[in-house]
Amino acid sequence: MEIKQLEPKDAMQYRSLRLEALQNSPDSFASSYEEEKEQTAEKYKIRFAAPTNTFTFGAFDDNQLVGVVTLIREQLMKLNHRASIVAMYTKPAKRGCGVGKALLNKAIKKAYTLEGIEQIYLTVVSTNVPAKKMYASCGFEVYGLEKRALKYNNTYYDEEHMVLFL
Repeated sequence: MEIKQLEPKDAMQYRSLRLEALQNSPDSFASSYEEEKEQTAEKYKIRFAAPTNTFTFGAFDDNQLVGVVTLIREQLMKLNHRASIVAMYTKPAKRGCGVGKALLNKAIKKAYTLEGIEQIYLTVVSTNVPAKKMYASCGFEVYGLEKRALKYNNTYYDEEHMVLFL
């Protein structure tokens, strides 16, 4: 298993995995498959070519992308000490094998290299117990619950807000 920052050449695999994530776990993402299926790999090529405030990492098994996570640094002056973890996904066949934790640790290590970052935020659907346990094992703590944060197919999902102080 190799964990690395994604490059433009990884854009097609990323797009494919992103769409899979949105189909397999629609309750775990604010974006929907319907909204993102029209996006092209070019969007990701551009993002991966010049990572200044957004860093996407991938887990590769035999050159196949099996997991991803993105770290985004806040841009506003008063929020510039913060970063967020978004778009975390691991293929179901690779869950429970440490892939997600390795990805998360890579993103955390990157945050440490960014001057001025003091804390990392993320949200997780409150019913996703395995993800919550993984985040907690990396030092994230719950600081709030947002009731009915997401609505998909007339079902509401609560999200827990978590933070890791560096």
